[in-house]
Amino acid sequence: MVSMVSVLLLKFIPPVTSAFMVAKICKGGLSDGKQIRYHWVSWKNISPSMALAVVAAEDQKFPVHFGFDFGAIADALEEGEKGRRLRGASTISQQVAKNLFLWEGRSFLRKGVEAYFTVLMEALWSKRRILEIYLNIAEFGDGIYGVKAAAQNVFAKPPSELTMRESALLAAVLPSPITLKAAAPSAYVKGRARRIEKQMRNLGSSHLKGIWIDP
Repeated sequence: MVSMVSVLLLKFIPPVTSAFMVAKICKGGLSDGKQIRYHWVSWKNISPSMALAVVAAEDQKFPVHFGFDFGAIADALEEGEKGRRLRGASTISQQVAKNLFLWEGRSFLRKGVEAYFTVLMEALWSKRRILEIYLNIAEFGDGIYGVKAAAQNVFAKPPSELTMRESALLAAVLPSPITLKAAAPSAYVKGRARRIEKQMRNLGSSHLKGIWIDP
């Protein structure tokens, strides 16, 4: 019941923090005396390019799935069976559930709780709300949470003014925001950003059409 009420409340109010932010503070994970930088920004003040960039980079089926991409999960398991490094198959919805509510780890218990929160969110929130919260709590650098803090720190501008290229650079660091840098992008990050830009053009703005007009 508490979990359902929490998810329902967050349909209307911004999260004050996230489980991952709290864990980072408690573990002393910030280097050189840095502090958590997290500033909520509403959907209308986020560049459409930024929303499209994270979908292109992280979860292209986001507008149509119900929280889980079973095709990606099957592909990841098949690669694991072949002895390859098991790659992630988490959707944006699953990442929100994990970052917002859960502890770090890879246990079956944690994955089960993650699935529970993912189903709750998909049932109670709109797709736009899920993506809005994702863009606000995703880590884009050491202690830099959310697109507002990232846009200000990396490009010295508000998130509403991010270009397609800048959005792709920020999305490119999401798999490993501590080692990958948007402010000083390596050749790998630049290459990944170019691929994300290409995917953004292939998908087009119509890919998120239903999300733009959510109430």
